[in-house]
Amino acid sequence: MRFRPAGDLAWTAEQSQGGRPYPDCLRGPDAGMAEKGGILDMSFNDLPAQVSAVVIGGGAMGCSTLYHLAKAGVDAVLLERNKVGSGTTWHSAAQVRGLRSDYSMTDLIRYSVGLYTSLEAETGHATGWIGEGSLSIACNPDRLTHIMRQRSLARAFGLRAEALSPGEAKERWPLMRADDVMGAVWAPDDGRVGPSDLCAAFLKGARSRGAKLFEDTRVTGILTDSGRVIGVETDRGIVRSNAVAVCAGLWSRGVAALAGVDAPLWACEHFYLLTGPVEGLDGNLPTLSDHDSYLYIRDDSGGLLVGCFEPMGKALDPNKLGDDFSFQLLPEDWDHFEPMMRNALHRIPGLANAGARMLLNGPESFTPDGNFILGEAAETRGLYLGCGMNSVGVASSGGAGMALAEIMTRGRPPFDLHAVDARRFGPEWNDARALAARAPEVLGRHYEIHYPGRQWRTARRLKDSPLDTRWMVDSVYLVQQGGWERPAFFGCSNAEPVLTFGRPGWHDRVAAEVTAADRNVAIFDLSTFGKILVSGPDAEIFLNRVCANDMKRSPGRAIYTGMLNDRGGYESDLVAFRLSDEAYRLHVGTTMLKRDLAWLRRHAGGVRVEISDQTENHAILGLMGPGAAEVAPGLDDILHFQHRAAEVAGLPVRAARLSYVGTAGWELTCRRSDVAALYDALRAAGAEPTGLFAQTAMRIEKRFLAYGHDLDTSITPFEAGLEFAIDWSSSFTGREALLCRRDEGSPARRLMSLVLENTLAVPLGDEPILRAGRVVGRATSAAFGYRIGRPVALGYVDSDAAEPGCRLCLDLGGIIEPARAVLGPALDFRGAMSMDDGMLLR
Repeated sequence: MRFRPAGDLAWTAEQSQGGRPYPDCLRGPDAGMAEKGGILDMSFNDLPAQVSAVVIGGGAMGCSTLYHLAKAGVDAVLLERNKVGSGTTWHSAAQVRGLRSDYSMTDLIRYSVGLYTSLEAETGHATGWIGEGSLSIACNPDRLTHIMRQRSLARAFGLRAEALSPGEAKERWPLMRADDVMGAVWAPDDGRVGPSDLCAAFLKGARSRGAKLFEDTRVTGILTDSGRVIGVETDRGIVRSNAVAVCAGLWSRGVAALAGVDAPLWACEHFYLLTGPVEGLDGNLPTLSDHDSYLYIRDDSGGLLVGCFEPMGKALDPNKLGDDFSFQLLPEDWDHFEPMMRNALHRIPGLANAGARMLLNGPESFTPDGNFILGEAAETRGLYLGCGMNSVGVASSGGAGMALAEIMTRGRPPFDLHAVDARRFGPEWNDARALAARAPEVLGRHYEIHYPGRQWRTARRLKDSPLDTRWMVDSVYLVQQGGWERPAFFGCSNAEPVLTFGRPGWHDRVAAEVTAADRNVAIFDLSTFGKILVSGPDAEIFLNRVCANDMKRSPGRAIYTGMLNDRGGYESDLVAFRLSDEAYRLHVGTTMLKRDLAWLRRHAGGVRVEISDQTENHAILGLMGPGAAEVAPGLDDILHFQHRAAEVAGLPVRAARLSYVGTAGWELTCRRSDVAALYDALRAAGAEPTGLFAQTAMRIEKRFLAYGHDLDTSITPFEAGLEFAIDWSSSFTGREALLCRRDEGSPARRLMSLVLENTLAVPLGDEPILRAGRVVGRATSAAFGYRIGRPVALGYVDSDAAEPGCRLCLDLGGIIEPARAVLGPALDFRGAMSMDDGMLLR
């Protein structure tokens, strides 16, 4: 069946000004305020010469940021090139769904929900909040596993979510066909909001506190001096300010470039259908999510709004929209929408008798990893980004605007937000070709089943690994990290592995690699680690200020340390190699380079140091296992956490006695140009290539922690069990906060190893940890422990439940798996691990 509208329904703002109204879905209790000048009444005529903060962009994100700045007492203005809400906000479907991929993102939405329900009482302006919840259905076993794991995640995050039978789902959505539904999850606290009314409420609250709005004011330049913002240039004059927030939606990449800042985002076309009246529809319903059909569906003015995130979207160059694109839509594309329309007709049979009011096609912006961009830019001080909202801008804007305002006023977010950190993307991601290739896949991934091990298919090979030519000929499965390609495991076919929530197809291959590293000798390619040279007369003084461990070690020592914030949480963890009295080389995580460089440079005031990126100059191979000494003889005199210059296979290297996997070995740093020859020599001597999946499994067994999983800006060394890496005699950042924590006694939570009893269970991380049915923590990392023959997870557990040897459980999508708790590693250096009467012996 081909579903076509009656007549041409293409529509733009120009037509609406000629008499056609805004669609009802975009009209809240104060609908029409844009036509009547409801927001225009808040405008001012004369730009101030100087203010404390400038917000660029009048969408939901910009209006929220202005509101929260004003609430904090900041003298702030908002500059909008056209009218408030005229970019992408006005046509948003404005769903507000509470569950996100991590706790912090969920907390932002939680804050938004509370704010949207309270703004009317504060400002007298309704936001159009309708809190009817959401209903997610599953029509195949893997989708059912997926939504049940999401339900468990919601439980870990403190959200309400209820599993429903197909019949119970049908009761909540009577218009839905349910004979093919296998199960559902009901989230009662979700809802939706009126996007234009939300902006008006934000602005009313901001204006009441002295903030000002200037519409029809185009930013033409951002003024900087010595790498710091000093103001903005507009077509109406210059405004001096030391803090500028770019919240310009899909135009943010171009605006940020005015200050020399990368904002890697790209636009895609985004579709939803508005129908005429649908028989049997009465009042408001929950938002129905049929992700197997790529659809979300809700009521709208007696009809339905049928939206989609199709498997592969349509990229759109923001530059081709033109500078005057406002309150406009893109051309309808029924051929593109037709497969989703067929799915909608299957799910909602009554649609066949409903007319089409409009196929709305509006642009939305997406980032390379599907998370928005928030925080101060790495390149320019005082330039802040709040953009790339990935079609959740209205839902996230309340919390995200609050967080951005707090970063601008206090220099830090309210809680850990590393997942959206503006400094996480390297320059390779700001390339227009990479963005145009990736953005459509990001749109499509919104509704994909989140299988473990799933990799991006587009925008690959952005940065060449030093061993790239070897991976081309080896049978290797590559994963992308920070633009680099890293081997996940070897011995695979060229086809992508079959993805599953059960034991993965690469299980046996990874087991063989772990065995090689544990019993013989293996090579790990670590070349993608960031390498930062800190040199100068004050290098030691400076690093003792920004690092928590003792950096006064002699040349030839390697030092494991964290860089902490003023609350004692981890900004990064790294290994520092002291090369000489005035030089250290820091090895940082593959995805942490830009962020760590920015952190170091911004804390280097008043000291004589130079900080430079040397990542491309060097390569690193990990040579691990009991046979390592035979493959690379002559290194036995190097003690643990020491390094020295050496020669391996006739090639100069710096050998360090380090291990991230729990077996003896060395990390060999060499010139990039030498690494292929070094790799070939080690392979010829019997070392087996070993990938990232084996490394991850081994480090979890050894309780070695990974930033972004087990460590973040909210976690302190006390909670993570890393007190040994603190030098209390140094005046490092975060010391005072840690002293206060130490005086308070035991931390509220502790990191534990959990060894599952069911050898076939597949934990992934982020599962709730239970004790006697009560949620007492959350897993952070998980893998199969090949050396102990059982699945292992790391996770933070409430201290009153963190008893060594106690019985805990993991909630794996509603399947409760018993586990035993260990305060230390599940595997010690001897590799001895056994289960005896339910107790772990090490």
